[in-house]
Amino acid sequence: MSEQYPLEALASLPSFYHPTVSPDGQRVAFYYDGSGRNELYVQDLASGERTRVSDGTVPRDARHGIAWDADGAGVLFHSNEGGDEQTDVHRMDLDGTTEALVESDGQNTLQGVTDDGRWLYFTSTDGGRYDLHRLDRASGEREQVTAYDQPVWAAEVAPDGERIAYVTNESADRENRDVYLASVESRSTDDRPLAGRDGSDARRLDIGEAGAEASVADWSADGARLLVGDNSPDTDRVGVYDLDADTVEWFGTEEYEERPVAFAGDGFLGIRFRESAVVPVVFDTDGASEGRELDAPTGVAAFPGDEPVVGDGTVLLSQSTPATRAELLRYDLSTDEYEPLVEAEYGAIDPGAFVDCEFVTYESTDGLDVEALHYDARGGPAYDSDDPPESVPAVVMVHGGPHGAALRSFDPYAQFLVSRGYTVFQPNYRGSIGRGREFKNRIHGDWGGMEQVDIREGARWLAGRDGVDADRIAVFGGSYGGYSAYCQLTMHPEPWATGVANVGITDLPLLYEESMPHFKATLEEQMGDPEENADLWRERSPVTHVGDMTAPIFVIHGVNDPRCPVSQARRFREALEDRGWVAGEDFAYEELGEQGHGSSDIDQKTRSYRLLAEYLAERLPVPTGGE
Repeated sequence: MSEQYPLEALASLPSFYHPTVSPDGQRVAFYYDGSGRNELYVQDLASGERTRVSDGTVPRDARHGIAWDADGAGVLFHSNEGGDEQTDVHRMDLDGTTEALVESDGQNTLQGVTDDGRWLYFTSTDGGRYDLHRLDRASGEREQVTAYDQPVWAAEVAPDGERIAYVTNESADRENRDVYLASVESRSTDDRPLAGRDGSDARRLDIGEAGAEASVADWSADGARLLVGDNSPDTDRVGVYDLDADTVEWFGTEEYEERPVAFAGDGFLGIRFRESAVVPVVFDTDGASEGRELDAPTGVAAFPGDEPVVGDGTVLLSQSTPATRAELLRYDLSTDEYEPLVEAEYGAIDPGAFVDCEFVTYESTDGLDVEALHYDARGGPAYDSDDPPESVPAVVMVHGGPHGAALRSFDPYAQFLVSRGYTVFQPNYRGSIGRGREFKNRIHGDWGGMEQVDIREGARWLAGRDGVDADRIAVFGGSYGGYSAYCQLTMHPEPWATGVANVGITDLPLLYEESMPHFKATLEEQMGDPEENADLWRERSPVTHVGDMTAPIFVIHGVNDPRCPVSQARRFREALEDRGWVAGEDFAYEELGEQGHGSSDIDQKTRSYRLLAEYLAERLPVPTGGE
């Protein structure tokens, strides 16, 4: 075998997270782990000078976003303990001084601050549901703004601070999402919530058909228009809603899934999904309705932050490809020229060592075309390209969600596995985003059903590929991908030599019982009522089928995981032991302390990579030389 780069070298490469432009357009704040730990940094856009603001006072895991305070003198961030996602909202001055703004035992998620800085809006599980609340920073008092049976998923505050637009669902169709508009100054004086069950100033905007998913992304500067999205035509589309006329104008092609981001000058920004790539697009509201794609390499682009517009005709753009790590760029919309603000770092690793992927399609058993990404390890650093082995082991790496996707961005886990000698295959099974509402919603009411057939058929397609050892294929995933790893080994055991389930789901009824309110709502949307559909919930739980397993499994789980609690792993371990399997012999088991639902922390990533590498080296060793 050729020389590999060290495990620690990849795990410790610095990354940036959640960049967002200051209100005056002169600075950008972001998380960055160049010191070895996640910290808050502020960078001057004119000089490029970068200053570290925090000193161990922000979460180690960069899962949750940040935002500038209205005055630009501080940054708001989410604080939590050990990845448990019971987040509070804190503020940090640019000298590093912090103060708690919103604290409770539930999950609090920042939604926005009024331009005068007085009102802070946030969604919260306080009260037993996931509703919109606000904090009066002048008095320190907080109040509930909405009261709905279904969660309020997102909110945007108008520039005048007197109106809010938000997304929820009042219909009987659990797949439905609507945008509502409400005046916060017309609030009644008897302490009732502004909108929902107990109040009702809000009005639903006529954006799409019943059962479709509408969204709101931004307000225009004059407060007269909303940037919205909707998937009534099947593919997501982007539009501008005129609040005076109560009409919406749609843009884009409707050939590809497109999503709105933010107003910018005389138009707005959006993203377009195409063949597992994400393309940045600028739309001119007075010009061509299909939009103009920006000049970026084929990969995954994003306009990060709540307000990615710098203010002088340039925007923030993050960009990566399968073989190049993410960079933060300042992109000039008029000239299509750009400059790096945060460059990708590679340390001692040769950037040329990273492997590009191939976009492929294959057919599932019912004739559905499934898209996937394929990384061929024989072209990577593990093997001599002049004398690669005839066949190598492979890992089918399943994404989470389930409404996620394997995209053509830099995937450190895929590159890590390729560097150790494993071909990697990433299927975008039914339920994945990027191919429209009908494809995404095919999984509803069918968790553990045909999407698992799609994954199994992906393994069979891979087994017939030149260069792949059909007898040595593993399944690996986290979150819903971990659920899929459990499902494959219990319900479709024949293609697999082994599997690794990270923070996965094994017992659906138990998951529902222990979930937060908005997670319960998602489970009900996707699997129906847990009592009315009790037989289905049990049948689609991997723990029900543990007796059908034939291949060994490695179970990894964080003890502070609120999405897929560690009880899921422990329940499965007990079932394995009940059937006579012995930990350390027939299966492996590892609980990760001080860690939640995955982590971006360098030390925790390094530990996870090492666990995966050691297990696969034992159960699925790679060939040496020209074997």
